[in-house]
Amino acid sequence: MSDIIVIGIAGGTGSGKTTITQEIVKSLGSHVTVITHDSYYKAHHEMSYDERIKLNYDHPNAYDTEMFVHDLSSLRQGEVVECPVYDYTIYDRSENTLTVHPSRVIIVEGILIFHYEEVRDLMDIKVFVDADADIRILRRITRDVKERARSLDSVINQYVTTVKPMHEAFVEPSKRYADIIIPEGGQNLVALEMLIGRIRAHLNS
Repeated sequence: MSDIIVIGIAGGTGSGKTTITQEIVKSLGSHVTVITHDSYYKAHHEMSYDERIKLNYDHPNAYDTEMFVHDLSSLRQGEVVECPVYDYTIYDRSENTLTVHPSRVIIVEGILIFHYEEVRDLMDIKVFVDADADIRILRRITRDVKERARSLDSVINQYVTTVKPMHEAFVEPSKRYADIIIPEGGQNLVALEMLIGRIRAHLNS
């Protein structure tokens, strides 16, 4: 399907990627398919829970990038894919899958999606969502405690030991690949309206 456009939305944890994605979906509805990189964390059924919680989930090697590229390529070709489902409460991939249908607009969301050349090559527009570190950590704490059944101590420990170092090593440097940088995330209504306008122009072409 040559009329499919793939938009990558990257940025650090808590930067506002999901807010941007939700606003695009709200505006364009059924024209948009969303696929998240976090769904493609590698499965570690062979490990115990205590072993899995010690893994570094913010390093590029934590993801099954080969599977991710295969599925994104399939969606770009207009094919339906079975997307894995990751269970954050057990730190492992679920046995379930999610059937994802392609649309004319495919949004790819994740902190590290610009790190991989093979993923960047599948994107037509690359958007990096930026936000101050203090805002991002507060959003991360709120999300992980309320939505992912994590303790406050575990969230802070993970941020200090892996999230912050990996952001500095891999996420922030990938900003240079972006076509568009949106400061202040979903609060930047001007940038959001411009991005939605660009997508509408594609849909009307």
